Amino acid sequence: MNFDPLYYPHASKRNIIYANKGMVAASQPIAAQVGLDMLKKGGNAIDAAIAVAACLTVVEPTNNGFGGDAFVLVWHQGELHGLNASGPSPQSISVEKLRESGYDKMPSHGWLPVTVPGIPAAWSALSEKFGKLPFAELFEPAIRYAEEGYAVNPTLGSDWAKLFARYRGEFIGEVYKPLFDTFAPGGSVPGIGELWRSPDHARTLQLIAETNAASFYTGELADQIDQYSRLHGGYLRKEDLAAFSPEWVKPVSINYRGYDIWEMPPNSQGIIPLMALNILKNYDLTKMSPVDLYHTQLEALKLAFADGVNYITQENHMSVTVEQLLSEDYARHRMKLIGPTAMQPEKGNPVLGDTVYLATADGEGNMVSYIQSNSAAFGSGIVIPGTGIGMQNRGSRFTLNDNDANRLEPGKKCYHTIIPGFITKDNQPVGPFGVMGGFMQPHGHVQVVCNTIDFGLNPQSALDAPRWQWKQDKTIELEYTVPEHLALALSNRGHDVRRAVGTFTLGRGQIIWKMANGVLVGGTEPRTDSSIASW
Repeated sequence: MNFDPLYYPHASKRNIIYANKGMVAASQPIAAQVGLDMLKKGGNAIDAAIAVAACLTVVEPTNNGFGGDAFVLVWHQGELHGLNASGPSPQSISVEKLRESGYDKMPSHGWLPVTVPGIPAAWSALSEKFGKLPFAELFEPAIRYAEEGYAVNPTLGSDWAKLFARYRGEFIGEVYKPLFDTFAPGGSVPGIGELWRSPDHARTLQLIAETNAASFYTGELADQIDQYSRLHGGYLRKEDLAAFSPEWVKPVSINYRGYDIWEMPPNSQGIIPLMALNILKNYDLTKMSPVDLYHTQLEALKLAFADGVNYITQENHMSVTVEQLLSEDYARHRMKLIGPTAMQPEKGNPVLGDTVYLATADGEGNMVSYIQSNSAAFGSGIVIPGTGIGMQNRGSRFTLNDNDANRLEPGKKCYHTIIPGFITKDNQPVGPFGVMGGFMQPHGHVQVVCNTIDFGLNPQSALDAPRWQWKQDKTIELEYTVPEHLALALSNRGHDVRRAVGTFTLGRGQIIWKMANGVLVGGTEPRTDSSIASW
């Protein structure tokens, strides 16, 4: 079946949103409305994306913040652009220093896994290259919500409470005190429906807005980050911040049944869904039974992950090329490993052959696929006193093993999980999509693409569909909406079937497609507080 965004014969029209002048899909209704307001002011999709991203650091602080990274795909005037705003490790850190300090693997929290944040620089670079509105104007709503407060939504409030119930036993010591002062003031987190405000966030946003993000990398905020790092034995310095700039890169793609599926190149894990789709396009998924479909998709993703986690890192440190990993001959070679039962995945030899996602579109034809993250929820647990800046722990993806592609080195970017997606056909945009959630993201991308192109589901139905993911070895995780008879059939195929606890681990997505008549159609994540704002 060919995907036709004007016609969805096998999908419910429930909650599907249509618009012609602009659309914003985000994980918090407040943020989506902020983006729409920017469009109505005369801004474009890029302005809206920046404003939404800035607002989300305030209205969804569990999953992102100033101290994280961002990847962006921008469709502008007939061309797709990629922005890699992921930061490297500090220049003064090394495997040897960590081993001397008694570490045999990268810690997940504290100052050691902190890498240079890329988000503020991403905002500045996007605005400078594509924006229409004044940079400072994009931050006014986020500053207002930080100063005046906002009511906490149900999923956000529930996640916030669960996280801090755990963190009180994990984040012990003076270095973590600003985390609790900022996000659990007075010893308690804001409950569902309660107001939360953060003057520290407002002040930092104001400095970023006034200085076009320079304060974060060379000015007052950079000084505060440097001082707190030195005070608590961190390696990050102001010189690391000053040396950073995001990179404009060429997105990578494969053709899937006549549609070009676009992702970010390494150090992003974006080529993993492309490798899986390269395998899957050799099958007619529409003629498979449900158990065959799930089994084949899972096995393809296993093979893609086995290669991805072994080869993906900063691209000039990779032992194989992206072209080799995305070779159709290599995909056909790998698909031969898929049999009727679950496999134990291993990497091949291609030489033979906690995050927020948002999507925006405007009436001029511009579209943005944007994702930003602090890696884990609340990142490293480090918050710079008086700023609201929570530092990411992206460096926990590094290893201390000498033979690993992701071996820690000074000034190196590690394997990165966050990936925005985009689809085009015949050099025209279909639109942005994404499913946040660590290693769930390639699974989510593959499921959205197959649901859309193979099965003709509309954007909302594509996101509503039951989700699954491969965890490790032969273990898979199924959403509670997957029927029990299908779970049993997969178990009989040799899969170690687990039921997902809650919905957070199965990702949260947004989609905006542009139809042939120019009308926008969107879907938003049913598993969280998501919303679409449109006009």
